[in-house]
Amino acid sequence: MVLVGLNLRPALSSLAPLLVRVQADTGLTPLAIGALTTLPVLCLGIFAPLAPWLAKRAGPENTLALALGILIAGLLLRGLPALPLLFLGTLLAGAAIGIAGTLLPALVKRELPGGADLMTGVYTMALCLGGALGAGLSIPLADLLGGWRFSLMSWGLLALLALVAWLTLMPRAPHSQVATATGGSMRELLGQPLAWQVMILMGSQSSLAYIVFGWLPTLLQARGYSEAEAGWMMGASVMVQLISALGAPWLARLSRDQRPALLLVLGCIAAGLWLLLQAGENWRWPGVVLLGLGQGGSFSLALSLIVLRTANSRLAGKLSGLAQGGGYTLAAMGPLAVGVLLQLEVGMSTMTGVLLSIVAVAAGFALLAGRNRRLDVDAEGRLVTR
Repeated sequence: MVLVGLNLRPALSSLAPLLVRVQADTGLTPLAIGALTTLPVLCLGIFAPLAPWLAKRAGPENTLALALGILIAGLLLRGLPALPLLFLGTLLAGAAIGIAGTLLPALVKRELPGGADLMTGVYTMALCLGGALGAGLSIPLADLLGGWRFSLMSWGLLALLALVAWLTLMPRAPHSQVATATGGSMRELLGQPLAWQVMILMGSQSSLAYIVFGWLPTLLQARGYSEAEAGWMMGASVMVQLISALGAPWLARLSRDQRPALLLVLGCIAAGLWLLLQAGENWRWPGVVLLGLGQGGSFSLALSLIVLRTANSRLAGKLSGLAQGGGYTLAAMGPLAVGVLLQLEVGMSTMTGVLLSIVAVAAGFALLAGRNRRLDVDAEGRLVTR
């Protein structure tokens, strides 16, 4: 699971530092580049709800193996010369990550029900490490391998390693163990306010994450930083996420619910964005650290809520599909909006205000989703919130 998590971000973070080269080589407009950064996030939202359906028919283990195979194909395709293949490969990679990322919380809930929140922190840490490697190594790999296309394709090797490891070591629970649980349909889930609160929290905090993955280097370059320095600053910020991704679930256990921890990490995001986009150059590294601590913690806690707000692995899978499907669909609007704002040549103050507004939305829903409540099925088979 940790090795799979390591592959769920390089496909996204490895593209951002290379956007200037991609644009120069392909002639894509800022709006088209914005669509390219939005496409994988939109695919996360569109394909995430398919994960429970596929898992019910093929088993979650086989479905995850299929997702890794699609990820490999997408990573290889987007490095080929034809421009449409760049978009097709990005689409496939986003679809694969959407399916794999949705399956992991349910697998964690099934295999480690007592420590699901802490294990979520562990594989989220691996996910953040993958994001950091993708951001930090993209430019060096492009220089070493002779171009941005080979840099993008090279991440297929890491995905191949994960596929081989998963096929060798994956848990092999009987299919009936997963299929026999009843109660709690998707229609019932849509009628629960708690499910919507978790979904919108996931979407708003993920929107900030994918804006950082897609546009932070470009925004930093607009402030005068070099291409390489902007890439390393984003890579360092993602690397710092390792600390809070693992530590935030432990921190949340100190309180009766997750609201204080969520507000703390969202406050770090707001402070980090303001320092990077508005403060002087001397404040860039505190901004990098605060942004990383906030984003690693907020994503880890948002994923933890999926397992903490459900009574069993089946409901966790359903909520994961809804929260990540709907959440990532909302999140896709963030990178696209930044692309539109850059096309309109708005000032950095306006850009900062838009990003801080998204943080405020996330904080509002954190106060709701962070309460100590849980979705369960009652004795009559109806979905209820306890």
